[in-house]
Amino acid sequence: MLTTRAPAKINLTLHVLGRREDGYHALESLVAFSGAGDTLSFTPGDALSLEISGPTSSAAGAGDDNLVLRAARRLAEEISGLRLGRFRLEKRLPVAAGVGGGSSDAAAALRLLAKANHLAPDDPRIVEVARAVGSDVPVCLDPRARMMRGAGETLGQPIRLPLLPAVLLNPGAPVATGPVFAALGLQPGALRAGAAHADIAARPSADELLAALAKGRNDLEDAACLQAPVIVDALAMLRGARGSRLARMSGSGATCFALFSTRREAVRAASVIRAQHPGWWVKTAVLR
Repeated sequence: MLTTRAPAKINLTLHVLGRREDGYHALESLVAFSGAGDTLSFTPGDALSLEISGPTSSAAGAGDDNLVLRAARRLAEEISGLRLGRFRLEKRLPVAAGVGGGSSDAAAALRLLAKANHLAPDDPRIVEVARAVGSDVPVCLDPRARMMRGAGETLGQPIRLPLLPAVLLNPGAPVATGPVFAALGLQPGALRAGAAHADIAARPSADELLAALAKGRNDLEDAACLQAPVIVDALAMLRGARGSRLARMSGSGATCFALFSTRREAVRAASVIRAQHPGWWVKTAVLR
């Protein structure tokens, strides 16, 4: 049995530059990953199958539309004789939450299939399948902080983040990505005004990174808040937490995050939020 993590993807920034002629939105995003997330195991065998368990498994979907199975089937179409088998997914991340849970699961499946079939992780066929399965899957293949551009197909070099303690918070409201992007009202070929993304050094200090992030934004935040107003409450709580240096929504929501100077501050903030909202998904993390 082979096992790997499928960590949460956090969009520290998410700029929408416009909409391309092919219908995809042109993005610019600094992406980081948490240490925690889902766990995917793979046992080689004759038949392809997927078993899902874990606290958020009921919302994950075990049918053919699950991204783990879609990625495996797509890779089998590309590579004749690919060895398949049984996947077991321990689902801990919230679903439809802006943390790329399904995309990270699909990327984990491709990594496991690559290992089981003695393929290089950056085999062009694996990268092409990742792009075909979902726009966030390529950046999740090698889950390290980096810039992501275009529709997710253009990736920058890994960025060595400083110690970045964080609180991740999801108030339990699933947010559909399509309507959030549609609310921007961009037609194919349209450009969107907004300040350019600040440059991020390969090894920024904490102060340098926070200064760059403060100049950034998530252009989907307003649209997501209209779809799920509880996001406004989540952001207010994170911004008001003692020691919070920056709070923002990730992806198309509803997961939000706050960055802190120390792990102790993050743990304390998470404890306070859990006490006030025991039904919310609240985790501490160190982003990388």
